Amino acid sequence: MEINALEKGSALWEQTIAYAESCSWRAGRELARQMREDCFHGFERVFAASENGQTAGFCTLTAKDELPPEYPYTPFIGFIFVGEDFRGRRVSEQMIRKVLEYAESAGFEKVYLMSGETGLYEKYGFEKMGEYDTIYGEKDQLFVIGTRR
Repeated sequence: MEINALEKGSALWEQTIAYAESCSWRAGRELARQMREDCFHGFERVFAASENGQTAGFCTLTAKDELPPEYPYTPFIGFIFVGEDFRGRRVSEQMIRKVLEYAESAGFEKVYLMSGETGLYEKYGFEKMGEYDTIYGEKDQLFVIGTRR
């Protein structure tokens, strides 16, 4: 499994847009839109997992996620998706490790993640900080993990 950090113009950029747009998760279409509209700046990246030229999944590292702007937390892992044919092979874990390596190289000591899932991200070393109101008027869990593991 190969995990690549992508920015606009990267070799896998268009392939990842097409994959995100057609994947089974409706949020994939939002990621495809953000990629097309060049919404990733500075350190922000899209990460794509692939095997033998076939996209297996994706995630992002961005400055903000669904927390209101008054919270100082940054950066965030988001849009974590693994295709059905690749599930059960720890692709999410591999992508998260790659994101943490990249975040550390960019000078971050911690990375955050918002999720409604219970018990999923804790197994990768994330610690729940609590439940927070989101910009969408809902509550979600905020998790944190150190980049040095």
